[in-house]
Amino acid sequence: MSAGLSEVSRIVDDALGVYADDAASVEVLESFRARLREPLRLAVAGIVKAGKSTLLNALIGERIAPTDAGECTRTITWYRYGSTARVDLRLHDGRRISRPVRRHEGRLVLDMGGYTAEEVAWIDVAWPSESLRSTVLIDTPGIASLSVENSVRSTDFFIPRDTPTAADAIIYLLRHVHAEDLKFLEAFRDTAAGESQTVNALAALSRADEIGSGRIDSLLSAAKIADRYRRDGELRALALDVVPVAGLLAEGGRTLRESEFIALRHIALMDRAARDRLLLTVDRFTRATDDTALSVDVRRGLLRRFGLFGVRLAAALIRGGATTSSALSDRLVQQSGLVEVQRFVDDQFRGRAFALKARGILGSVERLVRERPRPNTAGLLASIERLTAQSHDLRELSLLAELRTAPPALDADTLAEAERIVGGAGLSPVRRLGLGDDAPPSAQRERIDHLLAHWRSLAESPLTDRHTADLCRGVVRSVEGAASGLLTADAGEAGDGRVAASDAVLSGGPAA
Repeated sequence: MSAGLSEVSRIVDDALGVYADDAASVEVLESFRARLREPLRLAVAGIVKAGKSTLLNALIGERIAPTDAGECTRTITWYRYGSTARVDLRLHDGRRISRPVRRHEGRLVLDMGGYTAEEVAWIDVAWPSESLRSTVLIDTPGIASLSVENSVRSTDFFIPRDTPTAADAIIYLLRHVHAEDLKFLEAFRDTAAGESQTVNALAALSRADEIGSGRIDSLLSAAKIADRYRRDGELRALALDVVPVAGLLAEGGRTLRESEFIALRHIALMDRAARDRLLLTVDRFTRATDDTALSVDVRRGLLRRFGLFGVRLAAALIRGGATTSSALSDRLVQQSGLVEVQRFVDDQFRGRAFALKARGILGSVERLVRERPRPNTAGLLASIERLTAQSHDLRELSLLAELRTAPPALDADTLAEAERIVGGAGLSPVRRLGLGDDAPPSAQRERIDHLLAHWRSLAESPLTDRHTADLCRGVVRSVEGAASGLLTADAGEAGDGRVAASDAVLSGGPAA
């Protein structure tokens, strides 16, 4: 456990000692202690039929989240790593009911054993997938569902009244930006952030392959729309980025079977005129025809797994050189946008796991102390205040949100630079500093000197208002943190002279 998480854990333990005689408080605090030991909790949310479960399957790399309408899709389902597969129903009355693990045609069957969604608080699935070692994934019913109960379940989960949200971050799937999407994201941000006001959502433009009537260039059209949404003022304040993703294509690519590859290769090698006729529409693809030896059932199966766009794209990729099932799988995943989603989750959410967890837990412990004061809670409040003030990871979350929601009086280029420095485009030192991965140490030092001088001068200028000056000082700390990471690493390779240079830069003096 990192030093920061150890300190948060100590605060939770101290609170447990103070409230040992309060059963309700103990239960909440114990849940915080367990949360600190868990990987990042990443929830997938969105309106009904946005493709949440399909994307979740793609992230896991197996077809275990149900995508058809059923009782289990009306409940919240947690997917976490386990050495053996296990499915448990967690009922509202506290009982834990184990269910058999069954698969049908490669897909996990979640059998609720006669229990209704109203009786089940959540479904807990343990699965031996490497993807789940570093992330707990949470599938949720659709927001704005025709079923009021389904919407309420998701809303109560993401936006609880008296406790921090159970998710550290979310991927929010949208088809178009509707008022309902903005309303939900704003409520989640305010609830998840509390007083720290962070932004911890990724917006995914889902089912991107269906944009442009499933043409082969659909993903290019989706990328242009995502870029337009990315610059939208309202959405920009609520989501760190907008990424187009074709969930069905991603799921199909990650779970491609050899028999499916053989069928897709057959289509790719057909006479062009016959292939074009077959792939013209869904009706043409699934009707009886002499153009192909593939049965109607096989073609319907391909349509369910990949969609018509996916079949068209797979055929084109095979003709372009994807001559094995593994090669086709890799190229489908690359085309789907899944890699961009995974990269974002690694850069922004896993990289900030400490801050995302600590922010909600510290805020909740502080609220508990203020609502239920005890004679010996002053030390708890002091510890929370000290850790919050000392942890720049926590401050950066607020800085990023401020730049998105209440930008200071700086020009657009300066604001963009500030956002990049505090980690808006990624957490690696070179990305924060706007350098290439191959930048030599001399270029690194020159860039660090320039940024420190620039942002210190802004912070100290008599023309700078207090809010902007505070933000500039936060940016300076982020530059210093990036410099420490870069120059300390270089010093390990180059010797003590580089350490001296690092110390000089961070103290504001000239670099050696």
